[in-house]
Amino acid sequence: MKILADSAAKQGAAPGFFGTLREDVACVFARDPAARSTLELLTIYPGVQALMIYRVAHRLWRRNWRYAARAVSFMARFLTNVDIHPGAVIGRRFFIDHGACVVIGETAVIGDDVTLYHGVTLGGTTWNPGKRHPTLGNGVVVGAGAKILGPITVGDNARVAANSVVIDAVRPGMTVVGIPGRMVLPKEGRRIAHGIDLDHHQIPDPVGKAIGCLLDRIAQMEREIAQLKGEPTHADGACRTCDDTCSQPTFDGSWKATTTIAPGA
Repeated sequence: MKILADSAAKQGAAPGFFGTLREDVACVFARDPAARSTLELLTIYPGVQALMIYRVAHRLWRRNWRYAARAVSFMARFLTNVDIHPGAVIGRRFFIDHGACVVIGETAVIGDDVTLYHGVTLGGTTWNPGKRHPTLGNGVVVGAGAKILGPITVGDNARVAANSVVIDAVRPGMTVVGIPGRMVLPKEGRRIAHGIDLDHHQIPDPVGKAIGCLLDRIAQMEREIAQLKGEPTHADGACRTCDDTCSQPTFDGSWKATTTIAPGA
């Protein structure tokens, strides 16, 4: 199955209905170390089952068999506890891990290689018809319990941390944390070769980082005061909390690290 999926990807052509299903199953082995066999995925993985039933319901929806599509979708929700509207557009190699309480609205659009964890909601913020649900780019990972609301766009390879609430657009490659969601830059080491980072629990803490920088700055100022008094001090160093330049501004508005000079030097 993996060979067929890779072949279709290299050709750049859509793999067709059954080819898409094979890709959906094959991608699970790359993202879930607990997956052991295709039989296991097809029979006891609710996320995989919900996605396969959605593929059928979506085909009915596109043929304007709306009631039949909604009936199939209702059956999937009853069996899997995953609610995917048949009108949603979902790309290739999509994976819902664990699958419980995932909701995807009618006008949601999801790119390729996207991963959702349990409790995720892609919801709308208006009763008006038209586009009212989010658009997720390729390679997006959405952590457990996160809510993405409204007709916003989450850029390629972005991550949404667990339990975050996102109501504004997210730039590609960014990580969103908190309520409401705030964008922070991921560390370069957190990105992996194929662009799918599954460590959605290891998220930046901007509040903790800011507090750590303030504590380091206070310690630095105490050393400078001790120098002015002629008291012995130990060598100063860069901020231990982050790699940012967070010491002090120069007169021209730029930033520079402060160095410590020993008394009498």
